Amino acid sequence: MDDTDLRDLQAFAAVARHRSFRRAALEQRVSVSSLSQRMRELEEHLGVRLLNRTTRSVAPTEAGEQLLRRLEPALGEVAGALSDLRERQGRPAGRLRINAPAPAVDLVLAPMVTPFLTRFPDVELEITVDIALIDIVAQGYDAGVRYEEHLAQDMIAVPLGPPQRFVLCAAPSVLDRFGVPERPEDLLGKPSVSTVYASGAHPPWEFEKDGRIVRIQPGGPFHAGHTGIQLRAALDGLGFLMTFDEYVREHIAAGRLVAVLEDWSQSFPGPFLYYPSRRQPPASLRAFLDFLKDWRRQAATP
Repeated sequence: MDDTDLRDLQAFAAVARHRSFRRAALEQRVSVSSLSQRMRELEEHLGVRLLNRTTRSVAPTEAGEQLLRRLEPALGEVAGALSDLRERQGRPAGRLRINAPAPAVDLVLAPMVTPFLTRFPDVELEITVDIALIDIVAQGYDAGVRYEEHLAQDMIAVPLGPPQRFVLCAAPSVLDRFGVPERPEDLLGKPSVSTVYASGAHPPWEFEKDGRIVRIQPGGPFHAGHTGIQLRAALDGLGFLMTFDEYVREHIAAGRLVAVLEDWSQSFPGPFLYYPSRRQPPASLRAFLDFLKDWRRQAATP
């Protein structure tokens, strides 16, 4: 029987999944040098190169990719078995990895973190902020968070939060200079603070009223992928900003920003937590689903 250490295989899977010794070392809670040495010893033991290394990157070889595809489901089953064993002893435990976009993290998930971990102290929660539409199973996540239009059909999805709404707003100085728009088309040619994704895509602003949908492509001068810097630019009077109502609600109430075209801003379903439907969720995810059910029930109570 092969005497390969299971911990070495777990470490290899982390390096291959993250394509980074640094991030894998953080996950495994070891030093980068120790992890690199373990990978060299594993390759020598198996007699095959598993990782291609350069000074700037690391990636699995073809043999490494094949091993990773076989390992990930098996390691998941081992982790699930251990979590189930701990749960039968009375306390859900194990790591819970969730991938979610920034607005869902900031506005919905963040308030849940401390209450959840207080209720389930043996669970280790890891949330990765990512706007990209990734394969959560291939990337080693237990669950993901996305909005309805981006959910895959083979996933189980449960509502994570209440309905949300985008709001268009601007600093009073912007409205003094450019006027208050009365319809979406009035924004054409006006300065804007808009979103750009890592892919380079610039999503349009979408408005809806009486069944009519209007999409406007904001023209700049400022584009960013981070809400914090977008908000600062809007407060500084750089241009119109469309963002989640929760990000700007206090600034609007204080008069630092002014909401416009509110009759064109319709609410939409909040984010969903989704996870694979082809297997039973691990104990840590089941614990979060139970917590989420109670959390939403309490939020709905007047």
